[in-house]
Amino acid sequence: MFQTHSHQQGCIELVNIEDLVPQNHLLRKIDATIDFSFIAEKTRPLYCEDNGRPCVDPVMLFKMLFIGYLYGIRSERRLVEEVRVNVAYRWFVGLSLTDKVPHATTFSQNRRRRFNGTTIFQEIFDEIVLQAINHGLIEGKELFTDSTFLKANANKNKFTRQMVRQSTEKYVEELDRAIDEDREAHGKRPLKKKDTPKIEKEIRVSTTDPESGYMVREGKPEGFFYLDHRTVDGKHNLITDVYVTPRNVHDAKPYLARLKRQKERFGFKVEAVALDAGYLTSPICHALKEQGIFAVIAHRRFHPQKGLFHKWQFKYDAERDVYICPGKHELTYRTTNRQGYREYKSDPQTCLDCPFLSRCTRSKNHVKTMTRHVWEDAKEWVRQNRLSERGKVLYKRRKETIERSFADAKELHGHRYARMRGLARVTEQCLLTAVCQNIKKMVLLLWKRSKGPEGGPFLRDLCLIFSIFFQYLYKTQRFFRWVCQ
Repeated sequence: MFQTHSHQQGCIELVNIEDLVPQNHLLRKIDATIDFSFIAEKTRPLYCEDNGRPCVDPVMLFKMLFIGYLYGIRSERRLVEEVRVNVAYRWFVGLSLTDKVPHATTFSQNRRRRFNGTTIFQEIFDEIVLQAINHGLIEGKELFTDSTFLKANANKNKFTRQMVRQSTEKYVEELDRAIDEDREAHGKRPLKKKDTPKIEKEIRVSTTDPESGYMVREGKPEGFFYLDHRTVDGKHNLITDVYVTPRNVHDAKPYLARLKRQKERFGFKVEAVALDAGYLTSPICHALKEQGIFAVIAHRRFHPQKGLFHKWQFKYDAERDVYICPGKHELTYRTTNRQGYREYKSDPQTCLDCPFLSRCTRSKNHVKTMTRHVWEDAKEWVRQNRLSERGKVLYKRRKETIERSFADAKELHGHRYARMRGLARVTEQCLLTAVCQNIKKMVLLLWKRSKGPEGGPFLRDLCLIFSIFFQYLYKTQRFFRWVCQ
């Protein structure tokens, strides 16, 4: 029988918001699994105890931000509208159907006045990681690190040129000691101490977002970007560290400091790491070898001048400390320079009569020079790890761990572009994105562990038993039919 529905939106109804949220909704699972009470304790010192107007509940404030990052809502004004009309969002942040939603400017004012200069976002990220560790979801034994770029909220054509001084690396003192020891072992006098030269270079500085970095790279878009350096754990691909730099900072520069922070903050006992080719530097290889961490780093290809031998064609003899060229001649040690490289040079009289001279060197004095870093042994150790069976399996997992983590962030959580300007604001975005990714993965893992499918673990196990039993009957019946035939 045909009929039409009579609209009665103006009628008063008595409803419970708890009944309007589906039992299997993601936000209901998050609320039942994650303990957000720590947010109130972390933010309490940022508020006045006995003066001023009553504040917006900080737990509600951060829960609204979590909703925005969970569902890829990039605009905070749109987020407020979504919370106003979505029953599940209201239920999650603790609002009734008639409660007023905080204004969009609440976020910006708290960010500008209360949270500015604090570490509250880093503390919230660390607390979620600690909860994952307590649930046994993070082991801290195998770590995968990489970086991805975020398009800064800045016009690439609006910039000024400035000269900036390059900072000194933290490993310089250790490298200087290694150089002195190497020179002493070869009978050379230590190098005279000199003041560190001021190395300056010209960079482009955005007039819109001066803290971003200009990127010019083959195969990559050109413009102002930020770098999100991220580390994930190998057990369940949960994020354990997030660090943001301008794009003109090299990937490998903050790596050792961030690895040290994870070990100190979370008590990780790191056994193995897998890194991209950008991290294949002598200081990183040396530090990982000294710490006893099995390191697998991708190979970086170097292309020599056309027509010349590759470096790997010159064999190093560790016992005699010489290089053997393709013509079977020796290149002997001469000195160790300030950059930490040993120099091995050939005899010009021998090279002059060598048939491979044109493919070996094009120097006017007919001398072939090879360099070898004082920490080159650590690099060779990393190369051996990469070619081992364990290394191949470990590096292959990068696409399932760190690369998958970045892909989810970009596709599902709006992580392709910087929502705000400034290093602190972009750091906030990256930390909250990582928090929401961790929360979602934790909830799905813990929900499967504790609840399983609808009906609970008992019904699931009972269904499994019946399934096995009926499969047995079916196979037995087929067997007897085959015998009878």
